[in-house]
Amino acid sequence: MAEQIRKGRDLFGAEHPEVRLPVELATAVTGSESLEELETLAVANPKDSGVWAALAAYHLSQGSAEGAGTEKVTAYACARTGYHRGLDALRSNGWRGTGPVPWSHEPNRGVLRAVMMLATAARTIGEEDEYIRCLNLVNDCDPGAADAMSTGSDPQS
Repeated sequence: MAEQIRKGRDLFGAEHPEVRLPVELATAVTGSESLEELETLAVANPKDSGVWAALAAYHLSQGSAEGAGTEKVTAYACARTGYHRGLDALRSNGWRGTGPVPWSHEPNRGVLRAVMMLATAARTIGEEDEYIRCLNLVNDCDPGAADAMSTGSDPQS
């Protein structure tokens, strides 16, 4: 049976306390960085999952007919790095694999962006199951986060 996309939190999410990452884990990405600046940020702070998400987005946006495969693979690798760094940060701050991670708390956004970028990059290389798992994780963390990322809004969770 194939995974299905869920739009709300899992059955156990309401029983777990919210995870609010410390302010020092907020991403350094502002959104106006060049590739070189993003790479410098990644080297300076490899634990910043938002930087890895931004690198993945950059590489996906650079796909062209002759280099599309390389850019997709690079984007996937950056997104997966951000995803793992984000899960490490969540776990070290009390998250146990399920429960609320509110988008409205700024330091959580880099992690949620990294998970969403992994979903996007996975889909570009044909990993539909991973795409669905990542969307479900974002929805489990905060049901409004995916919409917020696509519209740039800030829902109150």
